[in-house]
Amino acid sequence: MAMIEVQIETPRWRKAWPRLAVEAKALLRTAAAHPRLAQKWGAVVVVFADDAKLQALNSQFRGKDRPTNVLSFPDGELEPGGGIALAFETISAEAKAQGKPFVYHSKHMILHGFLHLLGFDHEKPSEARLMEGLEIAILSDMGIPNPYLIETNRRA
Repeated sequence: MAMIEVQIETPRWRKAWPRLAVEAKALLRTAAAHPRLAQKWGAVVVVFADDAKLQALNSQFRGKDRPTNVLSFPDGELEPGGGIALAFETISAEAKAQGKPFVYHSKHMILHGFLHLLGFDHEKPSEARLMEGLEIAILSDMGIPNPYLIETNRRA
């Protein structure tokens, strides 16, 4: 991968994930080197923002006036790359509701956004199976359990 830039717009990200910049870059390098994804890469910018920013972007680019966890903005056809934006509050709430560590869920959302930059999607069941399979495999390589197994039997 040619370049990975991390922009932290919302300070709560640093508090919740102190090694965010280093670990986000490592995750993207690991994903880019995965045998099923190995190709020449362009630049990727990851913006760690909040719900307000993601809501504005979601409204502007997708016509959906609500926050979302992650958005991807592909740029470049010869060397895939682009931007990934993440919403702190949404990701934090999802991690809590699903019984997952915040950092694990954040890494999953970064990877999910990265795969969208590469043209993967989940609109059709076959596309979703392929994309989810890649996410599971790459996260497993990093010691992160299957993100689609949501903890439902939690003790009080």
